[in-house]
Amino acid sequence: MQNRTTSVRVSEIAGPSDKPITVLRFSGDITSTSKETVLGTYQGLRPEVKRIVLDLSKVEYINSSGIALIIQVLMEARNTGQSVQTFGLSDHFRKVFTMVGMTKYTDLHADELSACAAFTE
Repeated sequence: MQNRTTSVRVSEIAGPSDKPITVLRFSGDITSTSKETVLGTYQGLRPEVKRIVLDLSKVEYINSSGIALIIQVLMEARNTGQSVQTFGLSDHFRKVFTMVGMTKYTDLHADELSACAAFTE
């Protein structure tokens, strides 16, 4: 299997009540080599960012190290009072995320619209 480099595009959209939502759009594979890209992008967000959507629709492969990186992002977000919603996972990775308990930190949605609509505050 060829490892596809991880990239992240950050954008901001208006959410419910016109409150901003920061969207992290991942592409490529998420593995141990993605640490700087995944954590660096998240940790580089402005402190006032409170709503984050993870778009994983362009990610083809996530190994256990990649899952650990995403868990680290989710835990840091929770510890700083940020809310995270996730969409774009294949059925396989929805099962994996659920099995490893990531749904304690993020809800898994079918699409961007439902992920953005899930923010309640």
